[in-house]
Amino acid sequence: MGRVDLDQFAALHTPEGSAALDAATRVAGGDPLTAAAALRSAGVPAGLAAAALTQAELRRRATAKFGPEAAGMFLTRAGLEQATRRVVADRRAARLRAAGVRTLADLGCGLGADALAAARAGLRVYGVEADPLTAALAAANAEAAGLAGSFTVECGDATAFDVSRVDGVFCDPARRSTGTGRRIFDPKAYSPPWDFVTALAARVPFTVVKVAPGLDHALIPPGAEAEWVSVDGDLVEAALWCGRLADLPRRATVLRGGRVHQLTGSGAEEAPVGPVRRYLYDPDPAVVRAHLVVDLATALDATIADPSIAYLYADTPTGTPFARCLEVTDVLPFSLKRLRALLRDRRVGRVEILKRGSALEPERLRRDLRLVGDQAASLVLTRVAGAPTVLVCQPTG
Repeated sequence: MGRVDLDQFAALHTPEGSAALDAATRVAGGDPLTAAAALRSAGVPAGLAAAALTQAELRRRATAKFGPEAAGMFLTRAGLEQATRRVVADRRAARLRAAGVRTLADLGCGLGADALAAARAGLRVYGVEADPLTAALAAANAEAAGLAGSFTVECGDATAFDVSRVDGVFCDPARRSTGTGRRIFDPKAYSPPWDFVTALAARVPFTVVKVAPGLDHALIPPGAEAEWVSVDGDLVEAALWCGRLADLPRRATVLRGGRVHQLTGSGAEEAPVGPVRRYLYDPDPAVVRAHLVVDLATALDATIADPSIAYLYADTPTGTPFARCLEVTDVLPFSLKRLRALLRDRRVGRVEILKRGSALEPERLRRDLRLVGDQAASLVLTRVAGAPTVLVCQPTG
């Protein structure tokens, strides 16, 4: 399956292209060579067949992010990887709408996931995208969603857009290099440049910037609200809410099972240190990245056992959407021999291995344990007061 270019994209918009897409959809997900042979035997030209199969496969993968809407979208591999999940984009659009935003510029709109969500929420959206193919795909996605009147796309330089035309700006700077697709870790090399992005808040009263979850807290602009978002335990993005949108310093948003949970705080506190207790809490990654472990510790009446490790310990189990809870049955200074003997005595044949602050490789440890038995356990590799430690645990109800 090949990379779609503008000519192939145009071909997919013809009646023959639509028929090829329908045929590709029916065979997507199986062996690529068999699928390509099936389309060629049906008389689809090789180039069109490759483009159709690429789109069909991308649409199949995109269902996890966009739901049924993915079936009518036009995508690229890089664009799909960087696109916001619909549940996150819809929530952001609702917050913008509730704040009073009515016109929005999406600077670097990509395939249009966030712009489409904003348009669905009733905003008038002006998308700007530097890459001609991606801009064309975003416009096609607006048309397919029936939102072409609310979301229009221009191919151009995001830094040249007249932001005085709008009352809100959303910017998701490109974090992959053009051509190679490699991740860019230095914000100064983003496109648009980081200096331009962070200056938007002074020009537009409602500004949101999507950033990588691993963003250095030192780069957060003064006065901005930094939010980390996870979906069913998977940390998916961070965002900076600026100007009138900034409510507080830090926010962890956990989307789990279709529900939204939020933990807020300053992100500057330190959790109290104490011994390992009966219950261990493994905080959601959004909580950890937002530096809100201490706020969660307060809610759970919990402590940490090592100042640099984000595991929490408490005497009683408390239900929370912000952490997973395990019951600690054994605390051992790490020793492969002792751990192997303990698990053998308890007939443990299956282990889940969690780690924070440990250099051990879980899969190598699993092999070295030579497990035999019909019982299961959770092993937590960590440090306690600086010492390598393994906790043998069981999930709580």
